[in-house]
Amino acid sequence: MQTFIPHSPRFWYMTPVAETDRPILGVVVGETHTLLIDAGNSESHANDLFAAMDAEGLKRPTLVALTHWHWDHIFGLSALTGLVSIASTDTKNRMARLLPYEWDDASLDERVKSGIEIPFCADAIRLEFGTERTMRVVLPTVTFDDTLTLDLGGVHVVLKHVGGDHAADSVVAYIPEEKVLFLGDALYANLYAPSWRMTAEATLRLLDLLDRFDADVYVWSHGEVVSREAFEKDRDMLRELAHLALDFPGNEAVMTAQYEQKVGRTVNEEERELITFFVNGSSET
Repeated sequence: MQTFIPHSPRFWYMTPVAETDRPILGVVVGETHTLLIDAGNSESHANDLFAAMDAEGLKRPTLVALTHWHWDHIFGLSALTGLVSIASTDTKNRMARLLPYEWDDASLDERVKSGIEIPFCADAIRLEFGTERTMRVVLPTVTFDDTLTLDLGGVHVVLKHVGGDHAADSVVAYIPEEKVLFLGDALYANLYAPSWRMTAEATLRLLDLLDRFDADVYVWSHGEVVSREAFEKDRDMLRELAHLALDFPGNEAVMTAQYEQKVGRTVNEEERELITFFVNGSSET
């Protein structure tokens, strides 16, 4: 069940839904504008957020910013009529490639078979939309290349293109007055590779870039809103695994043994999965 949570009067967020791949949606409330971070994976998702905002007496958004091109972050855009939509130039270009697609079962199955789509996303689309596949790709109206700062009135949002394995067009949203960094999916694995993967070089570059933000709160789009301390534990784990992937490329057994020696315990399920991602990334580059 989704809930709409106030981090502060200026930043709210709606929790994710794993089964239908609904990511966290962020809301930044300024004195003159309200910004929605990501459009949702369907019109229903966007409308659920609007209903939650109405219930809290919040002004509807006037702006929406997209973190990247994947369906679960953009398919709600068609419900956001009247809003100014913002994305990186790369995100708009990648969204444009979706315009010719059909979304019926046969079309989804064919794209999965050809490797354009992945089963995980096809299944989530079926769950979210049922048999009424009326989704419509709407392209953003404002684009930027590297960085864009929005003044919402008393609060700012810095949109920064950071890239990464998950999506080359990934953008993070930083709210300096709140010290909140909305990560989107930037630090997740590449799900569209032959096997899910992360690369050491891209991970280390991205972690160094994210360290430049003075944040106390971090938002993982398909996870949780976490403290700086919790994020730094994840960051340090990823950095250590990335260095091991450089030192022992493709060698899962040695990477695992070295990491267990470093932390003084057996790897947990998450760490084991990440090691596999880095092994896949080493073998597929």
